[in-house]
Amino acid sequence: MPKTPFIGGLGLVFDKYEHDDVTVRVPFREDLTNDGTYYHGGVVAAAIDTAGAAAAWSNHDFDKGARASTVAMSVQYVGACKKSDLVCHARTVRRGKELTFTEITATDTDGNVVAHAVQTYRIV
Repeated sequence: MPKTPFIGGLGLVFDKYEHDDVTVRVPFREDLTNDGTYYHGGVVAAAIDTAGAAAAWSNHDFDKGARASTVAMSVQYVGACKKSDLVCHARTVRRGKELTFTEITATDTDGNVVAHAVQTYRIV
């Protein structure tokens, strides 16, 4: 999956990229935090969105299209990522004709849950 300039700016790293199963990581950087300690919620959401999109692309038949966008995403923030890399694990739940549904969990490096999300991604 190619990196966009925005995602490149986050420094996002793909740790795992398998069919319907993707893990991405944002190495801790103070400039991505609210206060030098905790990641800004927008950073968490961007990493979650990218992980979900990557899971949607990971097992896609490119004969069926190559244009895409996130249709919907719901994020529940349940914790904070304190001076730790942010790790997002995404898996494909269901793949339809155009829509792919993914589920993403964001954690710190100790495995503490930071956020949980569901995403609908459209590829045409």
